Amino acid sequence: MRRFAVIMAAALSVASCGQPSPPPPAPSSTKAAGPIDPSRINRARYELPPDYEVADVQGRVAPLAQWGYGPDWSADPPQCGALADPVVDPATARGWSASGAGGIVFAVAADGAVPPDPALLAQCGAWTMAAGPTSGTVRLVDAPSVPGVLTSGVVADTLTVVEGGTETRSHAQTFVAHEGTRLVYVTVVTDPGSPHPALGGDFGADLLARTVAALRS
Repeated sequence: MRRFAVIMAAALSVASCGQPSPPPPAPSSTKAAGPIDPSRINRARYELPPDYEVADVQGRVAPLAQWGYGPDWSADPPQCGALADPVVDPATARGWSASGAGGIVFAVAADGAVPPDPALLAQCGAWTMAAGPTSGTVRLVDAPSVPGVLTSGVVADTLTVVEGGTETRSHAQTFVAHEGTRLVYVTVVTDPGSPHPALGGDFGADLLARTVAALRS
């Protein structure tokens, strides 16, 4: 399971070219329902399926790290990488990871964030990333509507070529919620080649909404 988790956190397959990228979905926003407190992130653990093993996140907690990209990553266009590596106050970051038959789940909350620039979202409907033996594509997708926050979503498909030429692919969904300077995001990484059924396509979006609710008083 440890090797699976390390490899799974690398995400992707390369999307076919030749078609213009569709316009990116706009972040959604609705009336606030209460303040988000990152220190309450453990409350969201109870939203996981049964039999998932949970641990506190350590080290790099940015979405791109959860997708499997090392610290020496690059993005094309370069500015789009900011959507996968949002700036937060690392001292306030709290989160957990969980692994089970359906995939790997991450939930992180932090303060000191800045909502994404709408102009950046318009430029980054789709982009590519690379870091060492890992490469892939990322694209914006519709985000869940969560009361009181701005939300956005991305899908990352990643390919890692390991020693001997073996290829490992993974698929990741990350959904992000901004409330002022507070940020919450949920990432779900699945293995397209796994014999076990993956977590449902709506699981990540639903978990973001449930996590935001759990972080409020």
